[in-house]
Formats: sequence, C-alpha cells, structure tokens
Amino acid sequence: MKALICGAGIAGLALANRLHHHGWDVHIVDHSPGPRAQGYMIDFSGPGYEALTAMGLHERLREHASPVDEFRYIDDRGRTTVGLDYALFAKALKGDLVSIMRPALEQLLRESLSDDIDLCYRTTIERIDGNRAHLSDGTAIDADLIAGADGVHSRVRSLAFGPDQDCLRPLGMHTGAFVFTDPEAFEQARGRFLLTETLNRQMGFYGLTDDRVAVFAVHRTDALALPEDPRAALRDAYAGMGDLAERALARCPAPDQIYYDQVAQTHVPQWSDGPVALVGDAACAVSLIAGQGASLGIAGAYLLAERLHHTATVAEGIADYERRWRPIAAEVQASARDRVTEWFLPRTPGRLLLRRWGFRAMHLPGLDRVMVGSLLPKSHKPITALAA
Repeated sequence: MKALICGAGIAGLALANRLHHHGWDVHIVDHSPGPRAQGYMIDFSGPGYEALTAMGLHERLREHASPVDEFRYIDDRGRTTVGLDYALFAKALKGDLVSIMRPALEQLLRESLSDDIDLCYRTTIERIDGNRAHLSDGTAIDADLIAGADGVHSRVRSLAFGPDQDCLRPLGMHTGAFVFTDPEAFEQARGRFLLTETLNRQMGFYGLTDDRVAVFAVHRTDALALPEDPRAALRDAYAGMGDLAERALARCPAPDQIYYDQVAQTHVPQWSDGPVALVGDAACAVSLIAGQGASLGIAGAYLLAERLHHTATVAEGIADYERRWRPIAAEVQASARDRVTEWFLPRTPGRLLLRRWGFRAMHLPGLDRVMVGSLLPKSHKPITALAA
C-alpha cells in the first residue's frame, strides 16, 4: 500500500511514522522550503502524549522538551499577579505533560522517520484525479491514500472540498510567534511561562537558551485579512504592555521569521473523498485557545493509521477513523468557542479577576485536577483503546 501525505508538520509526520510501521510505502511533500523554525511553546498532554508513548517516542519527547518551573501572570509593571508551581499541572495529569517548542516537536517526529520515507520540500499537490496526485514539480504519484495534513489553510482540502472560506470559522483573533535575543529578558523568563494579564490581548514569554526568548502573542480583531507586514502589526497591536513586551517588540525579527495567522477552527462536512482523507488541522483545527491542537493532530493521525491497518479496505479505514474521531474533535472545538475563549483572553476586568482567582484556587486539594481536566475532552479515553 502506498500513501502520499501533503504536509510535513506534526500530523503529517506522525501519520507517516505509523503508516510505515504498518508496512506502507510513504511519500511526504510540503510546500515550504524546509523545516519551519517559527512556532511557540506548547503544553503537550492528553491523547497525543499517549499516541507518542504508544509509538515508542516517550523518551525522545522528554529529551526534546523544555524545562518549566513556574507559571506566572504579570501586570504592565512586571509584578506577579498569579504564580503557580508548574508541577501542579503535571501532577494533575499524573506526570503526562511536557512543555515543548512546536518546531522541536516536529524535529522529534522527523527524526523518528525511517530512511525509506521520501520527504520532499518545495513541493505540493496541484491536482488530484482519482488515486493519482499531480505534483508541483511536474511528477505524478499513484497512491492508495492521499492524506491532507497541510494545516488550517489546507491545499488538499481546497482541491477536494472547496476554498478556505467554506471551511474556516474565524474566532475573532490574530496570533503571532517569534524568538528574540535579550539577556535581561532571558533572565526574567528563564524556566518560566510569563503571561501578561491584559484585556483583549496577551503576550507570553519563555526563556530558551543562549539569551533567547520565545514569544507568543494573541489579540482580538475583526480583521480577516492578514497584514502585509506582521512585524509592524505586532508592534502596533501590543504597544504599551510593559517593559518586557516593549523589549520583545523592539527586537522582533524580520517578517519572514515571524509566525502570524488568524485564530480559526476548521469545519468540514466530511473528511474524505475517495482516497483523499484529511487529518490534523486540515480536518478539525480546534484553534490555539483550546490548548490541544498538537495533541489532537498526533492522536488523530495515529488513529487513522491504526484503523487503516485493522480494516479490510482503505475506504473502510478512513470512514472508521472519522466516525471515531470527529465527535472528540467537535467536543473540543465547542468547548473552545463556548468556554475557553473568555478564560483565555478576557474582555472585561471582572472576567480577568475571575480567571486570576481560578488559578489561585489550584493550590487547594483537588481543584488542580478540576481546572486541568476542564481542558481535555470529556469523552477522553486512551487513544490505544479508541484505535483498537
């Protein structure tokens, strides 16, 4: 059996790993010139953590993770409003939690691939005719499975199901991420997540190594179009948020070194059409505010590969994957829209204070599990059980 995967991100690489494990011939294409350096720090847990463990990658995940000792909200004068030992979060998840830069998670998955897997950058799918995919380099590949793992703005999805505007549900926010170098800012953020306690916009900081600081930013906006100059847009949107934010904005790198996009979910009536199947954000982006995008992307890819292995035909495997995974993804999407958005980015001082006291309450016995558990799917059961 042969698979062509469009997208060398988290979901595509996880799918490639697992399909090859089951004996598939795998070919990956990606339109970017090479592995992406842009990205932000994520808390990785839940079904994706379980999937990587089942794939034998638990130790590598720990090796690529970044140490975090403390979680803090700070005001515009740099004063701590909420401070938590990060071990509280890990304890609530029974230790199944790591903090990791998104590019590092991709690197881990790339390193796990067999040399037998072809990975071609600067290449994408231009046209799909049945089981034949015509590539941008002029070649064509016949495949039993053509997987769209190419993100929120999926090329494969647009070919199979129509343009972005028919599948995207913007959530009224833009987000950006970059890394800058500053010794003083690094000392403030070393071993910590620092988040600004602000209304309608937020910046987060984490100290990496060599005086580098990773920055994550999100703000509310009604704009659907992305700015031509993301650096200028970030400097305009986040001005006046305190010294640490000003240092980051002053040292913000060139636009091509910045990740910038709208915050959106994807809603596709069906995830497959013949041999074409969508996985990860291409199928069911939950958005960054849900806090489970990378985890769900890996878990969904794992589930697709397992169901393809355990069913008689590719069509049956794809259908079974969607039947089992769509309700879980839809639950996380709904939770992000209905509850998490106001918690993640408060609109009013009252909601901000409510969040502050909610985090402070995590010091009370049992409430840590309640708080962290609210971010996971209520129907969550081990991914290995779901895939069996």
